[in-house]
Amino acid sequence: MAALSRAARVAALEEVQRDIRALRMPGFAGPPVHGPPVLSSVFLLGQAPGPHEARFGRPFAWTAGRTLFAWMARSFGATEEAFRARVYMAAVVRAFPGKTSGGGDRVPSPAEIEASRGFLSREVAILRPRLVVPVGRLAIEQVLGRGTRLDQVVGRTVHGEYHGAEVDVIALPHPSGASTWFKVEPGRTLLERALRRLGSHPEIRRAFR
Repeated sequence: MAALSRAARVAALEEVQRDIRALRMPGFAGPPVHGPPVLSSVFLLGQAPGPHEARFGRPFAWTAGRTLFAWMARSFGATEEAFRARVYMAAVVRAFPGKTSGGGDRVPSPAEIEASRGFLSREVAILRPRLVVPVGRLAIEQVLGRGTRLDQVVGRTVHGEYHGAEVDVIALPHPSGASTWFKVEPGRTLLERALRRLGSHPEIRRAFR
């Protein structure tokens, strides 16, 4: 993929995104959602769209997004508009999984996760990112392995491999209003440490100079 022109790489991403929009699974409660085909070395991996994202046609379009973009502004001064224009935004699952009987967002099934894995593999092959930012426990486990605890990785830079690409990983907790992890210790301190690491990372500095 590295030998392709910029136009060819954008076209390849657009092809992946056409396939994403065509994805339908019985458990999904909404249509697939994706961001723009941004050529970026920074790859943000969310968990899944929420109930509002399909209406707006973009990831992190509701309450969690406001918190996430406030973190980015605090970390390196990026506006939401600039962030969306310079970072590729993907997700473990590309459509809203629906609600549980208790009213919370349903955790995607292994089959639903697997159905989107090929999209991620193709996106990484096209982009060859050097920095991956998984947001939330599900996304972190998909990048760093099942059972990875937030307090083990948030606030650190982890070097690893993601879909065949050698990457740095800077994990963030999920910015959901339902989450309290980043509002109390040690999560509060670890989040601030993660945001400092993110803001000083060479790929972020290159993208937002």
